[in-house]
Amino acid sequence: MASAAEQLAANLNFGAFAKADELKKRIWFTLGALVIYRLGTYIPLPGMNPDAVADLFRQTQSGMLGMFNMFSGGAVGRLAIFALAIMPYISASIIVQLLSSVVPSFEALKKEGEQGRKTLNQYTRYLTLVLAVFQAYAIGVGLQGSGNLVLEPGPFFLLSTTITLTGGTMFLLWLGEQITSRGIGNGTSMIIFSGIIAEFPAQLAQTFELGRQGAISTGLLLGVLVMAVCVIAFCVFMERAQRRLLINYPKRQVGNRMYEGQTSFLPLKLNTSGVIPPIFASSLLLLPTTIASFSQASGGTGILSTIATYLAHGRPAFMFLYAALIIFFCFFYTAIVFNPVETADNLKKHGGFMPGIRPGERTAEHIDRILTRITVLGAGYLTIVCLIPEFMITYAQIPIILLGGTSLLIVVTTTMDTVAQIHGHLLAHQYEGLVKKAKLRGARR
Repeated sequence: MASAAEQLAANLNFGAFAKADELKKRIWFTLGALVIYRLGTYIPLPGMNPDAVADLFRQTQSGMLGMFNMFSGGAVGRLAIFALAIMPYISASIIVQLLSSVVPSFEALKKEGEQGRKTLNQYTRYLTLVLAVFQAYAIGVGLQGSGNLVLEPGPFFLLSTTITLTGGTMFLLWLGEQITSRGIGNGTSMIIFSGIIAEFPAQLAQTFELGRQGAISTGLLLGVLVMAVCVIAFCVFMERAQRRLLINYPKRQVGNRMYEGQTSFLPLKLNTSGVIPPIFASSLLLLPTTIASFSQASGGTGILSTIATYLAHGRPAFMFLYAALIIFFCFFYTAIVFNPVETADNLKKHGGFMPGIRPGERTAEHIDRILTRITVLGAGYLTIVCLIPEFMITYAQIPIILLGGTSLLIVVTTTMDTVAQIHGHLLAHQYEGLVKKAKLRGARR
């Protein structure tokens, strides 16, 4: 079965694209919104010392700040008004999603359809605001206690920093919703995607500069580029991979009419958990490293420094724990978001069954067994993709990886989703043109 990207490449012609006015408006709106976001990443927080900020970030960029800086498109390194980006919203979304599978009241809202989804989205916004205020205040306190970063420390600086960073996050949340409704692609994913892609030219230029200086051989540089292309192709293949379970529906009679039996499929994605396991694993592993970096900057030493040494990038302990946490969160998150018992009950209510499997409990066990097997493959796929940059840093002595781990997965999934939406708009435009040619816009007799 051809993917959306393959169908778009086969059917795309510039004549049809030029005539799709609605699609062009959506694309221009998306580009304009992303330009506004990029401009905000260069507006610094008031009352900061730029030179001291640059020095601090160079010392701590290997920790959690480095990962957040990647997601924010460099805003963390510049301590801009969008430094928090939409990370509080991502955290709030994950928390609400987990609660909707554990707390009965949230689970009931999840089953109410569109109205319940709107209520859960509102709860997510409230939780985003709370997390943003807490994180912004914590950042303000940390900045005041980190030497000469702040020109005039005090309560006014804390208040202005908290309001600015919180306002930046809520503005990005609103901007992402506008992109989703009036633009192309998922707004939240597009904002993170643009931040990662914005750092790509600088990383590419720095990599070629290392090759020019002789730090990296030409053969190794070409090998890295070829490997990046192969890893992207591998990610696309694995993200599209799914296991289809055959579902049969028997004949049924409605009134005086007899309807034939139908056949459909229950698709199970190979990577059900998405990019959540690498994000969680990175956050847990990089937290002690970041705390130890701040502790060393303040002149303190202790057990955190020892832990940070063993959990540094490229160390065997880091790679082992990273892989173990990714595998654990793959199974944990898949168990949270997909319930085989609920799926089997829904099939039984609608008269569906799997050939050779009894409806009900046996069907749930069959789905759970298959889901466990494909999750093993999905966890292995995520582990390989996320560990490739670590091996390149350790054994190939390449300090900068073009696209690796979590950032690569976000870029691939966002691109596939955006291409699918563009393809859908082009098909809708073609159908609209056929209707107009056939004069089926309405009876005008």
